[in-house]
Amino acid sequence: MTVADNVVAEVLNKTAERNNMSDKKLYYYRIFDDKEKLNYLKSSLPHDQVEHWLKEYERTHQKYFNPEFINFLHEHDSEAEIIEVSDISY
Repeated sequence: MTVADNVVAEVLNKTAERNNMSDKKLYYYRIFDDKEKLNYLKSSLPHDQVEHWLKEYERTHQKYFNPEFINFLHEHDSEAEIIEVSDISY
């Protein structure tokens, strides 16, 4: 293989990785905690899997706070994060 062939192969691999990443579906959820604080959650897990991990989290915690749950969920879903939502007026 020539240097040019290696470069082309590397570009094709990176393009394939990007295509796989763009095929990944993201889900958005509204979530309330014990303080009745509303947050929005982004996750690559469908609803049933988020529910599963929520039940697991509830088994080991007495109180439920969104940032703590999302840190827990992040161990199972690297895409999980709180989304900050702000109002815009015009």
